[in-house]
Amino acid sequence: MLCNSRALPLKILVLTLTTGALPAFAQPVAEGLVPTFKDYPVAAVMASLLVLIVVLMTLYGIRHFMFTMNRLTGVQRHPYIDIAVARWPTITVFIAAHNEEKVIAGCIEALLNTDYPADRLKIIPVNDRSKDGTGAIIDSYVARFPERISPFHRVDGKAGKSAALKDALHFAEGDIAIIFDADYVPGRGLLKQLVAPFFDPEVGAVMGRVVPVNSGANLLTRMLDLERSAGYQVDQQARMNLNLMPQYGGTVGGVRLSAVEAVGGWHDDTLAEDTDITFRLMFNGWKTVYTNRSECYEEVPEEWSVRIKQVTRWAKGHNQVMARYWWQFASSPYLTLGQRVDGLLLLFVFVIPLVMLVGWCLALGLYFLNAGSLLSQLIPIFALMVYGTLGNFAAFFEIVVAVLIDGNRRRLRLLPFNMLGFLVSLFAISGAVWSLILDRVLKRDMVWEKTIRYRGTPGVTK
Repeated sequence: MLCNSRALPLKILVLTLTTGALPAFAQPVAEGLVPTFKDYPVAAVMASLLVLIVVLMTLYGIRHFMFTMNRLTGVQRHPYIDIAVARWPTITVFIAAHNEEKVIAGCIEALLNTDYPADRLKIIPVNDRSKDGTGAIIDSYVARFPERISPFHRVDGKAGKSAALKDALHFAEGDIAIIFDADYVPGRGLLKQLVAPFFDPEVGAVMGRVVPVNSGANLLTRMLDLERSAGYQVDQQARMNLNLMPQYGGTVGGVRLSAVEAVGGWHDDTLAEDTDITFRLMFNGWKTVYTNRSECYEEVPEEWSVRIKQVTRWAKGHNQVMARYWWQFASSPYLTLGQRVDGLLLLFVFVIPLVMLVGWCLALGLYFLNAGSLLSQLIPIFALMVYGTLGNFAAFFEIVVAVLIDGNRRRLRLLPFNMLGFLVSLFAISGAVWSLILDRVLKRDMVWEKTIRYRGTPGVTK
């Protein structure tokens, strides 16, 4: 999973397309013939709802613009990056693995080569009911490094990464758990960078930066690379700079186990255990930290069908968390007003596609009712100007700035293609919202859709 980059395509689509039908409302109306709310009550309600949607989209647009400007001109906070020599605590690294024979060896090899003190590092590959060669590959490493690797072979229990990790966390040594997905390749110094923030006793979770390792595979992976850059390089770092709410993303990060226990333990009844623990830590007074220079490399989907399943899983899991905790988060005495606003906007981001589609329908309805002039009685012209400027360009501005900071100017030629990804995400996430509603009504069990891996040869990393 990824933290804020999950929501980026949705944000851009929402902020870009809602204004599509607005020019139709600028129709001239003869003097004395301007309809009123009393004349057209149904159209008045439709126009009022559309105004609320425009205001909401404007708020998201301003948020993106603020993040981008902060990343360009604000003070950059990297408070723990200089900790290189310390009395490093005992930690446990978990590798979540379900049918990961193509990639598990690369992750284990990288962790064995880390510069973290070997006598204070325990590696636990979590083999969750794999039916391929994952278990055999793990056991081959255990035979070679029995003092460093302690496998957890899970043969039954509830399906899903969150449930597997909940069971595995019982075997942790020390108070800090670092978690990787099996396709990630951590650098030699990454563990120390992720552990350093935990010297601050108020820190409950830490997140590093995720970078696609297969970004050159095809057009889709290149588009996802742009999204990842904006989501981490701009959104996450800006939240860190502004002391808002960096999000723990479920991999390339870690949690303080005593903090997790203090806020109710690890939950296995969600598809987004990372979002779940982030919000529970925050509204209970713990801090989350983002370390932008702590990079780790992942595989992103190379097929649209895999991407759609991934986005659908993220959306369902995120909305589960939103339904559970939005009020607790909004009323938490431990959070500032800015943290509450930013956190609530983040919580509701995977509901926005449905709001987006409703806005389209309202706009079309008003157009065909020839009642668009009602909007002139509700929306000041400056609001439309702000919405058109910030809403249309703010999220694209994030991508541009992130790519320029990364020094990959040539990638910007692909920016127009991202609209395709945003359209796909719009309908995938909208479908996920309806699916989640049906799950609740019909009392259906969660279904974890695994992301397919593409690395060709077991034990070979890219």
